[in-house]
Amino acid sequence: MSEIILHHYPQSPVSEKVRIVLGMKRLAWRSVLIPRLPPKPDLMPLTGGYRLTPVMQIGADVYCDSQCIIRELERRCPEPTLFPGGSDGMAWGVSRWTDGPLFQTAIAVVFGAAEELPADFAADRGALYFGPAFDLAALKADLPHHLAQLRAQFAWIDQRIGAGRDFLLGAEPGLPDALCYYLVWFIRGRYDGGPDFLAQFTHLLAWEQRVRNIGHGSPTELDSEAALAIAREARPENGERVDPLDPLGLEPGAPVEVVSGEGSTGQAVSGRLLALDLQDVVIGRRDERVGEVAVHLPRVGYRVLPA
Repeated sequence: MSEIILHHYPQSPVSEKVRIVLGMKRLAWRSVLIPRLPPKPDLMPLTGGYRLTPVMQIGADVYCDSQCIIRELERRCPEPTLFPGGSDGMAWGVSRWTDGPLFQTAIAVVFGAAEELPADFAADRGALYFGPAFDLAALKADLPHHLAQLRAQFAWIDQRIGAGRDFLLGAEPGLPDALCYYLVWFIRGRYDGGPDFLAQFTHLLAWEQRVRNIGHGSPTELDSEAALAIAREARPENGERVDPLDPLGLEPGAPVEVVSGEGSTGQAVSGRLLALDLQDVVIGRRDERVGEVAVHLPRVGYRVLPA
């Protein structure tokens, strides 16, 4: 297998989710640090416009959104599994909670509790997470409500661990641990009241330490130009394939655009359709800095539209 390259930055909570998965799988990987804010000139040639963090690159195959990244890591490196006890379907269902309502509540707490946010960061992330009607003053006024919502949901994690489990699925760590841990990590590190808030959850605290101890695998630094050169010298691994039962009825090679189906911004990718199945869509595109690349995105949470 070609090297796993993760384009990320240290403070990114979703990147922490993927880094913990890399640790669970005890993988070596290359770390390319990217800017926190656009423009991201050495990332856009790979993604074709997708700007969220992280992005995984393996040769000329580019995986966007943690759904796609984690699914591909499990496919390529099935042991140790992220789904002990055959929990794969259930674990992906959990992700719709942690990456949806729970993530949004955690973001609301961090923004609402911040004494000061850099203007450029607030403008960028506010629109990204809360839409064009983003109102920081309203988030601050509603902070007690969001804390109450977060407290109730973190109590579910605490209750699950308190039933005598080391991890959410039992004795071995799995995907649900990464899905929940990254938000605990985010609250501890980005909310000034986070450590005191978390202290009320005795079982969660012990579990948090066990997950932290898993680590991030074995990363080594890689320059962004070197990552682009790796893509330029490689070719996408898979050919064209479309599920004949897919409701969209698209053919391989059709011009398409993949956009967020949940109102977020910065996620549109256009190109020719290479592959379409139950879980993923793959778009072929060319950029003068990297040549031909295949951009992989998940189906859940995204729309595939004829271009």
